[in-house]
Amino acid sequence: MTDKDLEVYDLNSFLPFELHQASEHLSSSFSQIYRDNFGMTRTEWRVFAHLGQSSPLTATQIGQSSKLHKTKVSRAVTSLQKRGWVKRIESDEDRRIQSLHLTKTGQATYRSLAQKALKFDQNVKARMGENDFQQLLSLLQKLQN
Repeated sequence: MTDKDLEVYDLNSFLPFELHQASEHLSSSFSQIYRDNFGMTRTEWRVFAHLGQSSPLTATQIGQSSKLHKTKVSRAVTSLQKRGWVKRIESDEDRRIQSLHLTKTGQATYRSLAQKALKFDQNVKARMGENDFQQLLSLLQKLQN
C-alpha cells in the first residue's frame, strides 16, 4: 500500500465502519422499545429473541447463533428467569445440559415484543422502500455466508 492509496482511504466508505454505524443507529433506536417497554438490556433482548424464535435451546446454542460470550448468555438467562420469562429444564441424559424454554408469561411477553419489532421493521422498510429494504437484507445475508 502506498501513501497515495492512504490519501484516498475514506473511513466513511469503509464497509465495516459503515455497517457498524448503521447497526448502532438501528440498534439504538430499537433498544428504546425493548428497554422502555420491557426493561431489557441488549443482551437480554438477543437471548430472549432467540428463544422466542426457536425454543427450546441450550445456552451454548444461543451463544453460537447470537455470537455472544457464554457468560453474557448466562447472565441474561438468569435475569430473564428471575422475571419469570424463561425456565431451565435439565436433560434426562446429562444433568449438566439444560434446555431453555419460554414460560407462558415469557411467550406472551415475546408476542408483545415481536409485534413491536415487526412495527419497527415496517417503519424502516417504509423509509427505505420495499425494493431497497429487500436488497439490503439479501446483501447482508451474502456477507454472512
